[in-house]
Amino acid sequence: MKKDRILIQKENIPYRFSIALPSTMFELEIRYNKTEDMFTVGLYKNGSLICIEPIIYGMPLFRQLYQPELYPSLIICPNDSSGENDRVTWTNFSETVFLEIKNAGDTA
Repeated sequence: MKKDRILIQKENIPYRFSIALPSTMFELEIRYNKTEDMFTVGLYKNGSLICIEPIIYGMPLFRQLYQPELYPSLIICPNDSSGENDRVTWTNFSETVFLEIKNAGDTA
Protein backbone atom coordinates (compact mmCIF):
# COMPACT_ATOMS: atom_id res chain seq x y z
CA MET A 1 0.00 0.00 0.00
CA LYS A 2 1.34 3.44 -0.93
CA LYS A 3 1.54 5.76 2.06
CA ASP A 4 0.93 9.49 2.12
CA ARG A 5 4.15 11.47 1.92
CA ILE A 6 5.40 14.93 2.74
CA LEU A 7 7.37 15.88 -0.34
CA ILE A 8 10.55 17.85 0.24
CA GLN A 9 11.95 20.17 -2.42
CA LYS A 10 15.69 19.90 -1.85
CA GLU A 11 16.47 22.69 -4.31
CA ASN A 12 14.63 25.14 -2.00
CA ILE A 13 16.47 24.20 1.22
CA PRO A 14 16.52 25.95 3.60
CA TYR A 15 12.80 26.67 3.43
CA ARG A 16 9.60 26.66 5.46
CA PHE A 17 6.11 25.58 4.39
CA SER A 18 2.65 25.24 5.93
CA ILE A 19 0.91 21.89 6.27
CA ALA A 20 -2.32 20.68 7.93
CA LEU A 21 -1.52 17.71 10.21
CA PRO A 22 -4.31 16.39 10.31
CA SER A 23 -6.58 19.39 10.94
CA THR A 24 -4.20 21.76 12.70
CA MET A 25 -1.92 24.02 10.68
CA PHE A 26 1.79 23.65 11.30
CA GLU A 27 4.88 24.94 9.57
CA LEU A 28 7.85 22.73 8.81
CA GLU A 29 11.29 24.21 8.21
CA ILE A 30 13.74 21.95 6.38
CA ARG A 31 17.48 22.54 6.66
CA TYR A 32 20.55 20.61 5.54
CA ASN A 33 24.01 20.30 7.10
CA LYS A 34 26.42 19.48 4.27
CA THR A 35 29.32 18.60 6.59
CA GLU A 36 27.29 15.90 8.35
CA ASP A 37 25.06 15.02 5.35
CA MET A 38 22.09 15.47 7.69
CA PHE A 39 18.68 17.09 7.39
CA THR A 40 16.79 18.73 10.23
CA VAL A 41 13.17 19.74 10.53
CA GLY A 42 11.79 22.54 12.66
CA LEU A 43 8.16 22.33 13.78
CA TYR A 44 6.23 25.57 14.25
CA LYS A 45 2.68 26.14 15.46
CA ASN A 46 1.04 29.58 15.41
CA GLY A 47 4.41 31.07 14.44
CA SER A 48 6.19 29.69 17.51
CA LEU A 49 9.00 27.15 17.34
CA ILE A 50 8.06 23.91 19.07
CA CYS A 51 11.17 21.86 18.31
CA ILE A 52 13.98 21.13 15.86
CA GLU A 53 14.93 17.50 15.21
CA PRO A 54 17.33 15.61 12.96
CA ILE A 55 15.65 13.52 10.28
CA ILE A 56 16.88 10.01 11.12
CA TYR A 57 15.91 7.01 9.02
CA GLY A 58 13.20 4.87 10.66
CA MET A 59 12.74 7.23 13.64
CA PRO A 60 9.33 8.92 13.91
CA LEU A 61 9.50 12.69 14.04
CA PHE A 62 8.23 14.71 16.99
CA ARG A 63 7.79 11.71 19.34
CA GLN A 64 10.67 12.08 21.79
CA LEU A 65 9.03 14.88 23.81
CA TYR A 66 5.49 14.36 22.48
CA GLN A 67 2.79 16.59 23.96
CA PRO A 68 -0.66 16.09 22.41
CA GLU A 69 -1.64 19.76 22.66
CA LEU A 70 1.48 20.89 20.75
CA TYR A 71 2.53 18.17 18.33
CA PRO A 72 0.82 16.55 15.32
CA SER A 73 -1.19 13.49 16.32
CA LEU A 74 -0.15 11.37 13.37
CA ILE A 75 3.18 9.63 12.87
CA ILE A 76 5.70 10.96 10.33
CA CYS A 77 8.67 8.69 9.69
CA PRO A 78 11.50 8.74 7.11
CA ASN A 79 11.29 5.48 5.18
CA ASP A 80 12.44 3.82 1.97
CA SER A 81 9.71 1.47 0.78
CA SER A 82 12.06 0.16 -1.93
CA GLY A 83 14.32 -1.25 0.79
CA GLU A 84 17.44 0.20 -0.88
CA ASN A 85 18.53 2.55 1.93
CA ASP A 86 18.81 2.59 5.70
CA ARG A 87 19.79 6.22 6.26
CA VAL A 88 18.74 9.66 5.04
CA THR A 89 21.27 11.36 2.75
CA TRP A 90 21.26 14.20 0.24
CA THR A 91 21.36 11.65 -2.58
CA ASN A 92 18.35 9.56 -1.49
CA PHE A 93 16.08 12.03 0.36
CA SER A 94 12.95 12.65 -1.74
CA GLU A 95 14.26 10.13 -4.28
CA THR A 96 13.76 6.78 -2.50
CA VAL A 97 13.59 7.96 1.14
CA PHE A 98 10.46 9.96 1.95
CA LEU A 99 8.72 11.40 4.99
CA GLU A 100 5.81 8.95 5.18
CA ILE A 101 2.65 9.66 7.13
CA LYS A 102 1.03 6.84 9.06
CA ASN A 103 -2.70 7.52 9.03
CA ALA A 104 -5.31 5.92 11.24
CA GLY A 105 -6.01 2.45 9.90
CA ASP A 106 -2.58 1.92 8.29
CA THR A 107 -1.36 -1.56 9.07
CA ALA A 108 2.28 -1.33 8.00
